[in-house]
Amino acid sequence: MSKSIKLTKDPIWELLRKVTIPASTGSLFQTFYNLVDTWFAGKISAEAIGAIAKSFPIYFVIIAVGVGIGAATNACIGNLLGEKKIRKASLLVAQSVIFAVIVSVIVTLFGLNSSNFLLSVMGSDQQSIILTREYLDIIFYGTFIVLIQISLNGTLNAQGDTKSYRNVLIFSFFLNIFLNPLFIWGYAFIPGFGIAGLAIATVISQTIGTLYLAYKVNSCKLREFLKIECFVPNLKLLKELLEQSLPIMFSMLFIGVGIFNVLYFIGQFGELAAAGYGAALRIEQVFLLPVIGLNTAVLSIGGQNFGAKKFDRIRELYKKALFFGSSFMICAGLVIFFGAEYLVSLFTDNEEAIKHGIIYLQVAALIGPIYPVFFITTAVFQAVKKPIYSLYLSILRLTAFPFLCLWYVINIRGGNYEDIFYTILATNWIMGFAVLIFIGYFLNNVFKQNKKLFSF
Repeated sequence: MSKSIKLTKDPIWELLRKVTIPASTGSLFQTFYNLVDTWFAGKISAEAIGAIAKSFPIYFVIIAVGVGIGAATNACIGNLLGEKKIRKASLLVAQSVIFAVIVSVIVTLFGLNSSNFLLSVMGSDQQSIILTREYLDIIFYGTFIVLIQISLNGTLNAQGDTKSYRNVLIFSFFLNIFLNPLFIWGYAFIPGFGIAGLAIATVISQTIGTLYLAYKVNSCKLREFLKIECFVPNLKLLKELLEQSLPIMFSMLFIGVGIFNVLYFIGQFGELAAAGYGAALRIEQVFLLPVIGLNTAVLSIGGQNFGAKKFDRIRELYKKALFFGSSFMICAGLVIFFGAEYLVSLFTDNEEAIKHGIIYLQVAALIGPIYPVFFITTAVFQAVKKPIYSLYLSILRLTAFPFLCLWYVINIRGGNYEDIFYTILATNWIMGFAVLIFIGYFLNNVFKQNKKLFSF
């Protein structure tokens, strides 16, 4: 961690730059990592690509839980550092790792025992289930490594260090290019594992990354009070982590539900419509990476400043992050809108799929400037330790409101394919303005309550 970063003192613009850029770069290489896995799966067989694709909704459980643990650790430790409670922050580092291990056992048991049922619901036959399980079982056995890694990263993020995890993701990307063919087809004394080799390569990369992050945590200022006795389970702190992480976990799961909602309506217009949307969605996600990095930055900076009772800096942070994020998405929107045909054609050469992808991308370009409102507001909810509002926002924005509107437009009004996305455009902007109105009242209320507590 750069010692020059002082989250409660440095200028907000400078902090946003120092924390956002490494986080966004890391997210970019995370995306590249997944694309490499998909590419190597295609070299095994078409069935392997299908197996990887169908494993994702189940694997997403690990991602959702991990995001919850990382955000909870970031917020809780950040608040304590802002309050200058270094000793308790060190204790929480250890308790976060314990929490990650406990949760990993639950997630692993869930994955191993529910995969067959979930894959069959998605239409997999017995042979496809066996192939997918070859990959998925190894991933779930390695859940504890992933969650410990994310817990450690939450500790570093709380101190403004997003570079270490960026380094892990960049290193993992290049290591994965080497390990994938080694374990898929084998070499010398190493046998070929087929699709399971993809999972083995992933677990090895994650293990090395976890060891590196453990070294970084062991080198930070919290190490001074991080003793072996800190790893004795503390029920009060474990409960605090659970209460902070649970709403975030469910918020993430609702992202999956939201995607399912959209695919439900798109599916009525055929497989090529879904293929075009899927290709366009990947492109949109790449352009959203800086905004995701901004989310990490706001959570890290906001967490410490909330603990330090520097409420004006949180307001300044929100406004400047929002300005930066929306400005970036306006520029990105121009690229997406005018380059839609070229971008979609990078993923498919089917003309009908390209046409459907272009339709979504051009509407997505118009939605883009409002997306930072949701990402940044969610980060602020977590930073001030009110994550339940993130869950409320996810339910309204991703499931209830759009589903009802889409049901009316498509099934009642007989809307066409384009109308799906115009409806999503309208619901996002309506929700965005509602959130902007709400956040002012929310922050005033939270800050007022904390000033009263602080005065006693």
